[in-house]
Amino acid sequence: MMNRPAARRPVSPRATGRRSAASAHLRRSRSIRRASAGLGRVRAGAALVLLVSTAALYGTANSAAFRYENLQVDGAVITPREAVDAALEIARGQNLFQLRTAPLETRLRALATVARANVSVRLPDTLVVQLTERTPILIWRVDQRRFLADAEGYLFGEVGEGSSAEAKALPIIDDQRTASVGLAVGVRLDPVDLDAATRLGSLVPADVGSEAESLGVSVTDAGGFLVHAKPSGWDAVFGFYTPSLRTPELIPGQVRLLRSLLIGREQRIDRVILASDTDGTFVPKPTPTPAASARP
Repeated sequence: MMNRPAARRPVSPRATGRRSAASAHLRRSRSIRRASAGLGRVRAGAALVLLVSTAALYGTANSAAFRYENLQVDGAVITPREAVDAALEIARGQNLFQLRTAPLETRLRALATVARANVSVRLPDTLVVQLTERTPILIWRVDQRRFLADAEGYLFGEVGEGSSAEAKALPIIDDQRTASVGLAVGVRLDPVDLDAATRLGSLVPADVGSEAESLGVSVTDAGGFLVHAKPSGWDAVFGFYTPSLRTPELIPGQVRLLRSLLIGREQRIDRVILASDTDGTFVPKPTPTPAASARP
């Protein structure tokens, strides 16, 4: 009798499914090797650079080598160097890396002669100051003092021996009024006075038909604004001006009237009175008295 091979048992689909599921589960649960959480070389290098930079900045900010010791001033013509030094003395010895320049610029602008100021740092130990000074348009003289006045009527300095030739050549207004004795640097002129002074101070002899060498302007308690022919000649009384009733707008008409009165008779005129821009008169010079003839 022939041996028959043993019949294979059919494999249950359920068993196959369980094994497949188990195998899949085992594959998913395999452990994964992770990278170490410690610092890598790149990160460690970056951290080292940061530490070194921080230390360098701290050392620089506290180093005596970068303290303010020297000063360079540009644009100062009428501003005394001593005044600039005094305004910045508060910053002397401070580290330039920690220094705030805005407060220093404010202190410089407080100087009467300064319109604008810029302060910058030049390492290792220098402050650089750039000044824009006020521009004078005339000289306001009170007794022996001569003040520089800008276009806003601000008296910001005095004319002295060290003043520039341009400053000394400005028109001069000779203020002889009693109340003007108290004028000083830092005071602002009355706007009406400034308007009249700038109009009259700009006149030259040809504007009024005069042959004089030059013209001078003064203001007095008795007559207001006056114009004089120099070196010695006639006086023209322009009078007082107010903000509304008698404004400096009269002056161009008064100048034309003065011209009409001077032409052809300037050498015979002693004083011109200009009541308005259309009404004026003149006082002739005294006629010389003939010398008495000698008796025989």
